[in-house]
Amino acid sequence: MAVITTTRRTQHFGRTTTPTCKYWLAGRCNRNPCRFSHTLPTSPSNIYYNPYTTYNHSKKPTTCTPKPLQKPPNHAPKALVSVEKPINCRGEAMSVEKVIECGPKAMSVEKATKCEQKPLLIEKTIDVEDAATVAKASVEKSRSICKYWMTDNCVHGDLCPDLHSWFYGDGFSPLAKLHEHNKVVTGNALSTGSDKLYSGSIDGTVRAWDCNTSRCVNSINLGSEITSLISEGHWVFAGLKNSVKAWNIQTGADVTLDGLKGQVLSLNFGNDILFAGREDGVIYAWRGNSDPKAESAFELVVTLSGHTKSVVCLAIGCYKMLYSGSMDHSIKVWDLDTLECTMTLNRHTDTVTSLICWEDYLLSSSSDCTVNVWVCTEEGTLKVTYTHTEENGVLGLYGMTDAEAKPILFCSCKDNSIRMYELPMFLERGRLFTRQEVRSFEIGPGGLFFTGDGTGLLNVWKWLEEPKVVLIVNALGRW
Repeated sequence: MAVITTTRRTQHFGRTTTPTCKYWLAGRCNRNPCRFSHTLPTSPSNIYYNPYTTYNHSKKPTTCTPKPLQKPPNHAPKALVSVEKPINCRGEAMSVEKVIECGPKAMSVEKATKCEQKPLLIEKTIDVEDAATVAKASVEKSRSICKYWMTDNCVHGDLCPDLHSWFYGDGFSPLAKLHEHNKVVTGNALSTGSDKLYSGSIDGTVRAWDCNTSRCVNSINLGSEITSLISEGHWVFAGLKNSVKAWNIQTGADVTLDGLKGQVLSLNFGNDILFAGREDGVIYAWRGNSDPKAESAFELVVTLSGHTKSVVCLAIGCYKMLYSGSMDHSIKVWDLDTLECTMTLNRHTDTVTSLICWEDYLLSSSSDCTVNVWVCTEEGTLKVTYTHTEENGVLGLYGMTDAEAKPILFCSCKDNSIRMYELPMFLERGRLFTRQEVRSFEIGPGGLFFTGDGTGLLNVWKWLEEPKVVLIVNALGRW
């Protein structure tokens, strides 16, 4: 490639020019103000100035035979560019080819003669348009978002090596931003038969969003931090301190399940049973009551003890089992019929942050930066068949299929990003970026999915049937 060179302040025929900042051209100048120019260089106006003219200072011509040029090493790719033919010490023209390495520096080509001339550095100048093209081409985009762009303070523009976007990847697109919560969003839920999206937050409120207008249509202040939110059928459940709040979207029934001690950190529903994991390591189980004359729609069945620290995640599936992950670094497996613990899995070395069941596989994530894939053996035990490692701790796992029905795993990490992988090979499909950590994720119809971060922002995304289509008609009205 051609080499852009900048020299110190020079003077040609009384005209003073300021050299262009080479770091600015590469998009890496961080000086403000900078003593070099942040504009593209202009072509020299003096037509008599030729930096490639070879001057002969010897009084008498001497006999000398230039040696052939030494070939550059074979390991470096080369490009040959013809330049103006210099003359030797006899005044004869000789053929010289310029060899430029594909690297940041030009090779020095020597004329080995008896005149003992100094090595001549041959370079090729480029015009203004070429300079801009080379500068932009030299910037390789990283896979990290620019922190200065996030605060509208990036001065590099298109030459910035970091991303100026909240996501990268193909096949999906952002649709809407819903910002009413003022603290971290801990759960999203879509109730059956409703066109409302429900969100819960540490700010103590549950908000209902109209899917046709993208507006918040209702807000319920529960007066306590909401650390989990799920839906099952027509019911929406919110985990609070010392209780679980439940609403029936169809009938308007309002139920409080109390008697707990401590914050409810995780919720799940399966086999007609509501499970709630507390911060003291105990799991409460309520069975749904179908008797219309019953005092409560849910009846406490049993409490499951075994964890020594907080139960932060629950999953149901994979051979009709309940799986619980805890801050004690363990995963416990409970039989849904007998509600007894059948095994304990000790593979992670830090808090088990998330569990999902996908077909016959159990996937677990941890603050130890790993994602384990578990499979059931012939002996009836679970073993790890694959371990995926991230650079940062993993906060949550979420799974869905894309527009082509390919399984996609979402990994929310502590670096304020969500990594998207195509299973089973863990091929990266893209990344989503947020200002703070993503703590909630919900799958909607028609390829929709929702993410909630630490700032209280809810983002609405959609998988596209045609990745290049700009206009999106979604399944839920305006979304």
